[in-house]
Amino acid sequence: MSSFNHPHYFYLFAMKSGKKKIGYGGSPEEAYENLKLRLTPKEMEQVIKNDPVRIVQRDLQKHVHELG
Repeated sequence: MSSFNHPHYFYLFAMKSGKKKIGYGGSPEEAYENLKLRLTPKEMEQVIKNDPVRIVQRDLQKHVHELG
């Protein structure tokens, strides 16, 4: 399926440290897989896969302070 056929969103994934990492994709699973491309295996150990929060691009600025 082409990425033009379904919308993509930003997903915030909680980390064990209390901060969040941001992934991008058409689903939470896709965003998590994309996140794995950017982070090292050690960094991914800190990411909590369950219950990501979907946000739209226009709200991204509201969450910058949460990122780590």
